[in-house]
Amino acid sequence: MREYKMRRGEHLEERVPDMKAKIEDEFGPISGTEEYKGSDLYVVEDPENPVFERITAGTVEYSGKKDKLAVDFEERPAEEVIAAGEADAAADAVDAKNDFLLDCTGRDAKSRRDSMKRAVEDDADKPDNV
Repeated sequence: MREYKMRRGEHLEERVPDMKAKIEDEFGPISGTEEYKGSDLYVVEDPENPVFERITAGTVEYSGKKDKLAVDFEERPAEEVIAAGEADAAADAVDAKNDFLLDCTGRDAKSRRDSMKRAVEDDADKPDNV
């Protein structure tokens, strides 16, 4: 599961007032919910794009901090997608993921990557609690 921050000064609930509808529009009908860090995330068991096996997404609420978007894209192996003749769907899957994340967070792929790199570097600078 990955968590994504919003752009400075923006909040997830302002960008996506109806997360359930957003997920259904992008990926298909929601089949249930799953608990993650005390928040219920939406689960799409049979996504419209054949590249995805399952998608879990939603808002993770933190007291005293801004909410974050949590997403887990489970994908079929590339060999299986190609063998099924669905290689074109792979490009659509990448676009769907990037469009969804951009709409929700206001951050493009490059800024999300840079943010994750900084988070990893910050963790590496912290001393171990031994």
